[in-house]
Amino acid sequence: MIDFSLPENVRQQLQMAQMMASQVMRPKARQLDENEHERAKEFTQFMWPIAADMQKATLERARRKAEGLVEERKGPGIGNIRMIFMTEILAWGDVAQWLSTPGAMLGGSAIEAVGTMEQKERFLSRFADHRNPPAWGGMAMTEPGAGSDTAAIATTAVLDPETNEWVLNGEKIFCTNGGLALNESNGLIVVWATLDRGAGRAGMRPFVVEAGTPGVTVTKEELKHGIRASNTVSIVLSDARIPYDNMLGSAEIQKPDEAGSKGFKGAMKTFDASRPLIAASAIGVARAALEITCEKLAEAGIVPRYDAPPHERTAIEQAIIEMEADLKAAWLLTLRAGSMMDHGQPNALESSMAKAKAGEVGTRIGQTCVELLGPLGYSREWLVEKLMRDSKIADIYEGTHEINLLIVARQILGYTGRELR
Repeated sequence: MIDFSLPENVRQQLQMAQMMASQVMRPKARQLDENEHERAKEFTQFMWPIAADMQKATLERARRKAEGLVEERKGPGIGNIRMIFMTEILAWGDVAQWLSTPGAMLGGSAIEAVGTMEQKERFLSRFADHRNPPAWGGMAMTEPGAGSDTAAIATTAVLDPETNEWVLNGEKIFCTNGGLALNESNGLIVVWATLDRGAGRAGMRPFVVEAGTPGVTVTKEELKHGIRASNTVSIVLSDARIPYDNMLGSAEIQKPDEAGSKGFKGAMKTFDASRPLIAASAIGVARAALEITCEKLAEAGIVPRYDAPPHERTAIEQAIIEMEADLKAAWLLTLRAGSMMDHGQPNALESSMAKAKAGEVGTRIGQTCVELLGPLGYSREWLVEKLMRDSKIADIYEGTHEINLLIVARQILGYTGRELR
């Protein structure tokens, strides 16, 4: 029997998250949406101690593993399932504020995936002490000429033999929390660059770039369609010098199917963990839109008749029931992807399935809810139009809908990236 029940202490944490989402995040959602570059200060103050404690626990587990100490457990962990539940609730409150959560975030995931224990201690400890000022981490991968095709990344990393430093040159765009990571004294961002463009993905490496590094400039804050409270920037690296030990993985370039490409493949596995969280965020946004819509329709006397035969239901009733079914299907796929990680099972297929399904469902539900509510749904009087705008990003970042479907096809059919494009 599949069981996603949670321990009492986790349920209490989720109750706190729900309180935060309903009492702090939701009331600020409209204001932050209409003042795009305003900081979500109340949310940051609430989340920083929680995020720091979680990073501290993660770092402690890494230390124990490095020391060869085996944690005694009666069963599998629930860390990923807990984060999925937490993300869905916070995204229900306001997905843009959730994206602004302080902590190492995706950059930290890359460090945890392929960094040495010394690198984890050096870079992640700053996020593990709530007595420090809030700090952010980020990932810089997308470029003007390289989106889903990561092999096209043009940012270069060249080793200066005299100083034993890496010199990075290039431009990155759409960096979530990039401004917060680089403008706050304790932040960092993981920048993807190539050691040899001729080597393709085998030449790709992630580099940890810390705040205050000369030659690293935040050049633009994006004006966005949705998730407007989220900090999204462009970054230029101009002869930025990075310590040799800030590169994650080996500097040796080997053939794509050999050990030298493990740095790229290992860091890319961070998306197997993050895609279910993006799916959960999409579900949270869609649930918020659907709840508001059902509430407004109920006020007008329109309530779905679940016991009525399909041919007797109105178009509105049928639309609501179909949205609820789609939302549940996406939620179960997401829980499965997270549960597999907690059980130590590979989940590349399941995480891409969950992300693709949730992104598509979330976008469709946002649009349908606006349509069902008519002019008031499209106006700023209600929050549904904002939720519709927020929903689309889950279908784009961390791999577009099409890229995730391509990953699913490769996994099911057994093709490599070169065989099925």
